[in-house]
Amino acid sequence: MTAPESGIVVPVKRSATLRQTVGYVIGEALDRAAAGDAPVVHFVSVASWRAEDPGSDRERQRAADLLSQVETWAGFELDEADAASDAITIETAVIGGDDYLFSPGDYADLLTEYAEQHGLGRVVVDPEYSLVGHTTLVEPLEFELAQGDLAIEEAPVDRPTRRDRVVGRTTPARFLALFGTSMLFYQVLGGFSGLFDLVTGVATALIVATTLSGVSFYRDPTVINSPKRLARGVIYVPYLLYEIIVSNLVVARVILDPRLDIDPRLTKIKVFVGSGFPLTTLANSITLTPGTLTVKADDQELYVHSLVPFAREGLFDGSLERWVRFVFYGRDAARFPSPRERGDTEVLQNPKAGEPPTDGTEAVADGGIADDGVDLSGDDTLEEKR
Repeated sequence: MTAPESGIVVPVKRSATLRQTVGYVIGEALDRAAAGDAPVVHFVSVASWRAEDPGSDRERQRAADLLSQVETWAGFELDEADAASDAITIETAVIGGDDYLFSPGDYADLLTEYAEQHGLGRVVVDPEYSLVGHTTLVEPLEFELAQGDLAIEEAPVDRPTRRDRVVGRTTPARFLALFGTSMLFYQVLGGFSGLFDLVTGVATALIVATTLSGVSFYRDPTVINSPKRLARGVIYVPYLLYEIIVSNLVVARVILDPRLDIDPRLTKIKVFVGSGFPLTTLANSITLTPGTLTVKADDQELYVHSLVPFAREGLFDGSLERWVRFVFYGRDAARFPSPRERGDTEVLQNPKAGEPPTDGTEAVADGGIADDGVDLSGDDTLEEKR
């Protein structure tokens, strides 16, 4: 059997430094091979989904494609070092997917169990390794792994300089719109009580507009469309409050009645509302309704944790999605098919019995263009219809 110190396990996920991490690991393994060891390197992709989740087959295929690319990179490193292809034993695997992994400790336990099963004694972590969204979990993951017998190392690679813009491009229209909104809000709170409120309101509105006008609007406000969106937003608020109240009652009943099962699941749904402010509005609306939590928003895909089947029914029916489209794009866009109606569907499997759940929920893979011709797949390409 391979000595534990000669076996390395490397969790992989797409990142700016993954290629360098692979090169570093192969170099380390070649050094051990030169010293007479028989190094083994396992590249593993930790599933951030469950096998019952919608789109899990597609996610597993993406993970397999990434592992195949990693194998190719490893081959390049062996060729550059003029080493034989069998100088290092390289294995790849997708692990997890049977249970929810909520914390770095859960991921650490899974990696530790895998390492013990394969006689691996060392973990090398990509410094940009992340599991959900853009939040790296290297430090807490290393801390959890260090509680066991594994040797932990962060790959010493050069990280790219981050040049992401904190704020977007501001325009006179965005500045004036935010200034006016802030000024009106301040005066409403102050009660229009006199010159003092007027002066301080102007000062406050100037500060807010100067600092936040670049991040508060996803497009320039217009005299024609912006009042329409505001009016539709006022109509949307009571509906959202209604959904919050109903969800509160459902979740409270499930909590208070021990005969009712809590069935938590992480679901990925494809939505078509445009990016930026509309997508943020939908994600936050879902989170505001008890029983659902938007974990991640990736382009037009939302990862939503739902506590009970009723919450998933609402997601698949797409009522909130339709309302958000109504607010930003008008009535025609609201007629776009629901997630349950469009694209391919996959039936969720009951994790306990291996059968379709009794609530009849379905998961949705993809969508397209509405029958009325309103393209809802782009960022800011949606046109105001009414």
